Amino acid sequence: MSHVLLAAAEEIQLIAPPIVFPLVAAAVFVMLGFVTWSFRDVAYRHSQKFEATRTHETGVDEFGHTKI
Repeated sequence: MSHVLLAAAEEIQLIAPPIVFPLVAAAVFVMLGFVTWSFRDVAYRHSQKFEATRTHETGVDEFGHTKI
């Protein structure tokens, strides 16, 4: 019975110190936040291209719905 307890109490080796895992997660979140921040004005950059279609009657509103 004692050999079962000794086997259960054996610690496993990690590939890195425990502090590395939250640091890697934080770095990933910062990079994803930067990507999100970099695309913040994409809808507004091209709004002048759609002004021409808004002034003409196309039968479709700005949301893509047909006008009846």
